[in-house]
Amino acid sequence: MATPDVHVRVCEQEILRYDLEIKALIQDITECDGPQSKLTEINTDVKKHFHNLRLRIQDFERIAMEQDKESDKQALLSQVEGHRKQMLSNQTAWRKANLASKLSIDKMEKQALLNGAVRQRKMTKKGLTQNASDITENLMSISRMMAQQVQQSEETITTLATSSRTIQETNEEFKAMTGTIQLGRKLITKYNRREITDKLLIFLALALFFATVLYILKKRLFPFL
Repeated sequence: MATPDVHVRVCEQEILRYDLEIKALIQDITECDGPQSKLTEINTDVKKHFHNLRLRIQDFERIAMEQDKESDKQALLSQVEGHRKQMLSNQTAWRKANLASKLSIDKMEKQALLNGAVRQRKMTKKGLTQNASDITENLMSISRMMAQQVQQSEETITTLATSSRTIQETNEEFKAMTGTIQLGRKLITKYNRREITDKLLIFLALALFFATVLYILKKRLFPFL
């Protein structure tokens, strides 16, 4: 019976170890505040431990069934039943811990989403306010630019009007100068004609004078002619 006793003790120690590790993992699930991936990772470890625990209980039951004495068999089978009940209790605690943890994580995620939505609305409102302010500033800038353009246009129109008046006045002066030049030209032409007439009259007067002188000389010097 020494060898079976050793197997019983080893198997029972492994069952107790898995039981304690499962309880610790269930506590981790209870304290898990997310994310969901972390909870899934812990549950994967719990499933592995339950699988190993189930195998050890089956080994323990097989050892019990191999006992020669009925009393020893019944005593070990009673322990097997106790281990199975403890495993079922752990499974119930596991499901409850999972449910509570999932509810807590869902609540936290919903709150985080709500807070994010509130922050997003605040940021959106702030962004809209900033955009409205930017648009107003842009409109004011455009208005100022348009006012400057209008002022520049008015100044340009004034300059053009002044230039137009100057050109018109210059044109009038040119017309007046043209009239004066034409008048001068007429006068010069008239004076030129009068000068020719005067020269002709002088020439005729000189010719008459010389003719008279010659006539007088002829009568006195050559009376017989």
